Amino acid sequence: MLFGTNNQMHGTLFCFVWQIAMIILFGVFIRYDEESDAHWVETKAHDNITSDIENDFYFRYPSFQDVHVMIFVGFGFLMTFLKRYSFGAVGFNFLIASFGLQWALLMQGWFHSLDPQTGKIFIGIESLINADFCVAGCLIAYGAVLGKVSPVQLLVMTLFGVTLFAVEEYIILNLLHARDAGGSMVIHTFGGYYGLSISRVLYRPNLHQSKRMQGSVYHSDTFAMIGTLFLWMFWPSFNSAITDHGDGQHRAVINTYLCLASTVLTTVAISSLSQKTGKLDMVHIQNSTLAGGVALGTAAEFMISPYGALIVGFFCGIISTMGYIFISPFLEKTLKIQDTCGIHNLHAMPGVIGGIVGAITAAAASESVYGKQGLINTFDFTGDFKDRTVLTQGGYQAAGMCVSIVFGVVGGAIVGSILKLPIWGDPADENCFDDEVYWELPDEEEEHQESIPPILEYNNHMIHKQQDL
Repeated sequence: MLFGTNNQMHGTLFCFVWQIAMIILFGVFIRYDEESDAHWVETKAHDNITSDIENDFYFRYPSFQDVHVMIFVGFGFLMTFLKRYSFGAVGFNFLIASFGLQWALLMQGWFHSLDPQTGKIFIGIESLINADFCVAGCLIAYGAVLGKVSPVQLLVMTLFGVTLFAVEEYIILNLLHARDAGGSMVIHTFGGYYGLSISRVLYRPNLHQSKRMQGSVYHSDTFAMIGTLFLWMFWPSFNSAITDHGDGQHRAVINTYLCLASTVLTTVAISSLSQKTGKLDMVHIQNSTLAGGVALGTAAEFMISPYGALIVGFFCGIISTMGYIFISPFLEKTLKIQDTCGIHNLHAMPGVIGGIVGAITAAAASESVYGKQGLINTFDFTGDFKDRTVLTQGGYQAAGMCVSIVFGVVGGAIVGSILKLPIWGDPADENCFDDEVYWELPDEEEEHQESIPPILEYNNHMIHKQQDL
């Protein structure tokens, strides 16, 4: 049963009550914006718009498709590496994303687009992209606690995670006026440290009792690689989805494309060098090859230059791979952070790098490189911010990174304390990383579960694999 024998009723009621609450709140607050409303015909006439092609839907929907696939397919399959937790990886990813995006539309709407005259939130295609971005932060956090928490705990974690995300996003993007198109700070840094902080509070000293389930097998790593490839292919869309039409969006795609390609080469090189046999470690290939996309999120639309994008990718591949080799074991043994998917190396650390790259690139911007109007467009130096200098902008970019870290760490500690209450039906130490706790499994799987050999065994997807010959 989805929520386990003892907590099935609580989990089922939670889902039903929450969805009814969403229906009521959407009925009260949510409305179509002018480009999705049936009055679009009148809007076209009033604004002298001659073609439907000028509707924002036609600019944004291709990027929305790509981002949506990343959320539901990319993140879900990336976490299927555990040999007995594929249902939980994909299924619970599906659950919390569907749960979170509804709450995100409300939270982001209340902070960003609430009409003061009508008290309504008007949503369009860009709202859907931003909701997916918000959910991405919670899915990143899920990676740190994968296999160790119950579905109800995941829903509670997402409820608070979306709320915290909306607040920190408002502070960083609206109050500080930092630029973060691809979410290095707002999404990845926050989501990474939010998940790590929760994992620290929920530390399990006896997790070794489920060590037999912490490994991968050949086919589970192959499925995880499917998630990697979907994320890798669509990451240029992720970083450019909400940038300004025209040169900014075009530049964000080019920069991300090049950065990702560079990351793959250095990841493969470091992975091979780290092994005495010179062989590649699939953990590194599945995860560190994506770190460049994370790190270039903030500066994707900036004039970082093609070779600059390659440099960022070059160093991200090295740093992320070294993180899996050295930092993750340190986090578990010394800081007692059990990071199942290694989100510190894929999201948190590259997110910080992205914030630093963004701050330096913004501070170094010049009129000779961007042009006068280019500086105004790229950094949105209009309205209350028309007199801001690039050096000041660089400082606010750095401040935005600090805000995301604080919200992630402090918010994660508070939410982790709530999740630690003995009321959520989390699995016992010996039953972690096992789908059988919350899912009905096919009879064939149950008959043969003990016959699956631990071909590749990882310690929380972090430490060097061991092979029993």
